Amino acid sequence: MDEEAIIFSVFTAMIPVIVIANMSSFGGGLYPYLALIFAVLTIGLILMITFADFVVFPLATSILGITFQPFKDYKITKKQDAVIKSVRGIYYATGFITANLFAFEFKEEQVEENVEEREVTSLQNWEKAVMSLDFPFKFHVLSAGLDVQSVRDELEGKRSYQEFNLSKALQSGSANDVIITDMQRKISIIQAKLDRIAQGERPIGAVMYFETTAVGISEKAALDALSEQIRRIQVAFTGMDVQLLRVVGRELYTLYKFNFMLPTEVVEMESNFDKEQ
Repeated sequence: MDEEAIIFSVFTAMIPVIVIANMSSFGGGLYPYLALIFAVLTIGLILMITFADFVVFPLATSILGITFQPFKDYKITKKQDAVIKSVRGIYYATGFITANLFAFEFKEEQVEENVEEREVTSLQNWEKAVMSLDFPFKFHVLSAGLDVQSVRDELEGKRSYQEFNLSKALQSGSANDVIITDMQRKISIIQAKLDRIAQGERPIGAVMYFETTAVGISEKAALDALSEQIRRIQVAFTGMDVQLLRVVGRELYTLYKFNFMLPTEVVEMESNFDKEQ
């Protein structure tokens, strides 16, 4: 679960709190309780839709024993976390891990004296991670230039939000210097991005993920071996300071499809994955 999903869940969970705090405004009788029940049902529906790919869909297919066939001789398991192929009694299980290891940086974000040091450290961490693994894996990178106007609008919204928080903190007088400095730093970075866009630099969207395949004499053996390989990749690359999550649900099919055909438009890529800016 990424940061935006967590924030969304927290704000969604606040709906019943707001309803309870304003129950008196709904009048007497059953109306306040009906409003509360409606709010809870709405939250449940929103969360189900939000986490359909990660929880609801795999749970439903697992309980009902449903598998999918994305391509001939391939099938997606009922848990929606692996693609299986059987070749003459030998099973091959393929799984994916999200891995935005290398975020795109605008030039103004870089601290010149630390650029070379960061590059060397990242290379060393990558080499250590690869050397600790004794099985093959793929590291995919899909990248494309993003729409300048939409990125500018998004950055301006983020800047306005940070400026509002800074103004509120300065007026309250309760925020310490560390918090204020951090807010000012975030505003400076956002403004630097806007300045670079104004000067013609185009932001880049990137989707990065690991792919690994395990072999077994049975479907269960292949899936168990795949889970172990995925666990080892997650452990090996913890030094890259990034969240590595196993791909499940609709995104699994999309990634496997990308092995055969790349997305033809940026919109197609953005509709399935988070983008680095």
